[in-house]
Amino acid sequence: MPINLPVLLFALVVIGVLVLLNGINILKEYERAVVFRLGRTTQTPKGPGVIFVVPIMDKIVRVSLRQDVMEVPAQDIITRDNVTLKVNAVITLRVIDPIKAVIEVTNYIYQTSQFAQTTLRSVLGEVELDQLLAHRDALNARIQTIIDSHTAPYGVKVISVEVKQVDLPESMLRAMAKQAEATREARAKVIHAQGEFDSAAKLVEAAGLMAEQPMTLQLRYLQTLAEIGVEKNTTIVFPLPMELMNLLNRTLTPAGATLPGATDKEAVKGTESA
Repeated sequence: MPINLPVLLFALVVIGVLVLLNGINILKEYERAVVFRLGRTTQTPKGPGVIFVVPIMDKIVRVSLRQDVMEVPAQDIITRDNVTLKVNAVITLRVIDPIKAVIEVTNYIYQTSQFAQTTLRSVLGEVELDQLLAHRDALNARIQTIIDSHTAPYGVKVISVEVKQVDLPESMLRAMAKQAEATREARAKVIHAQGEFDSAAKLVEAAGLMAEQPMTLQLRYLQTLAEIGVEKNTTIVFPLPMELMNLLNRTLTPAGATLPGATDKEAVKGTESA
């Protein structure tokens, strides 16, 4: 059977074009390609843009360089002061070295997740509940440093770790609520006692001022009468000066008699004057 040379050439051209088209790959800006040529990886990853690989001989693995957010499942943790908690976290990571991320581990995301779970349990188990609730930033930084030291050998950088939620048991929530209520009551009593102390100090100052200026007491009587008169009542209050009462007592008391509430010196003075 004679071979049709033009047809053969056309077939070869078509096959060559298909091979070339099959070897062209377009990588996005955030993607890199790890190329395996006959089973061996190249020195540097390729991309982004258009890259050409030899069909059959080359195989590529695409790796994304964008940040990836991974949620750590809730872990049962017993703190240093024997409080049982459920804690989950969020990890932000990105691939720094695509070749190590492909060659060194099977699945870098799964492996990072496992490291995060064990680290979360070990670190939070060494602290007390109050420290966990009050110093969460320091604990996040410590967990991030530990996980990053595990992931650095396979080209993954842990950017941040955030403890997302801390689930406390109901009994602990009630105890914390009682503690907070007792603290606020104690603070309110201290403030009330301070107010009473300041009020007593001001009353002492006012009494001293009235003792120096007796007229201020009369003005206070008139002010009280004005305040009572504003209200709708039928009671009429007349202020009676204490000096007038003393004068009446001295006038009506017989000579030589002791006034009610008078001292021995006042009685002696009354006798001598009589």
